[in-house]
Parts: sequence; C-alpha cells; structure tokens
Amino acid sequence: MLDSDLAVLYGVETRIVGRAVARHPERFPPDFMFQLTDDEFQRLKSQFGISNARGGRRYLPYVFTEQGVAMLSSVLNSPRAIEVNIEIMRAFVRLRHAATSTEALSRRVDALEQQYDGQFEMVFDAIDQLMAPPPHQPEKRKLGFREDQAVYGRDRP
Repeated sequence: MLDSDLAVLYGVETRIVGRAVARHPERFPPDFMFQLTDDEFQRLKSQFGISNARGGRRYLPYVFTEQGVAMLSSVLNSPRAIEVNIEIMRAFVRLRHAATSTEALSRRVDALEQQYDGQFEMVFDAIDQLMAPPPHQPEKRKLGFREDQAVYGRDRP
C-alpha cells in the first residue's frame, strides 16, 4: 500500500508516515517497505491521473508490504494505529491458539487410528475375501447348440 493510503487508514498525515519511517529505518527492511523510483512514480501518476499541480508530494512515495503495514501500526501514535496494532497482536494470539489446538487434535486422531487399525484391518480383510474371485472350479458345460457336436443324418461323419 502507498504511504498516502496508509496515512488515511491510520488517521495521520502522509508526512507523519514518512517521518516515522525516517526515525525508525531499522524497523523497515526492504521486504517491509521500499520507495518508488521517479520513473515508477511517473507511471503511477499517469495511470491514476494524479495531478502535477503545486502542493503535491515533495518526495517519492513509500510502498509497504503486509509486514510493513503491521510494523507501521506499531510506530505511529494515532488512536487508529494503536487499535490496529492491538488487533494484530490479538490475531497472533488467536493464530497460536488455533495452531496448538490443531496439533492436539492431530495427536488424538493419530491415537484413534492406532487404536482402531487392528479392528479395521479385520474389516478390510473380510471385504477383500468377499471381492476375491471364487476358487478355481471345473468349467461348466455351456448350454446351447454347438456345431462340432451336431449329429446330422447317418451318412454324414
């Protein structure tokens, strides 16, 4: 997200976002945030029809990744940024709780599988026996007319 979009989201001015980044550069590694080049910014302006009039940006915009958005919420001091940061922390706690309960559930399922494998093995053996072809039996004589056994008149061989 662009710094101007995040400024609106967090209820601060865009310059405050830029100032927070400048004061805490160690909190924004390249995979959290980067600054657009002049060429990229010109293309962005032409794509979205951003005005070149006075009063515009004095520096190239910052672009934040998902992790950068979260880090920015911890650096800014607006009420909205504080709310977002608290919700992020709560989400991490819920995620950790869900992962722990998933692990416990997985262990229980494994234990049940081990407990019932023997019983299910008997069921699968019975099904295999039912599906297997019957043991070899002598071939039954086919019914119907067969030319090789036909009896014609007495003068035919």
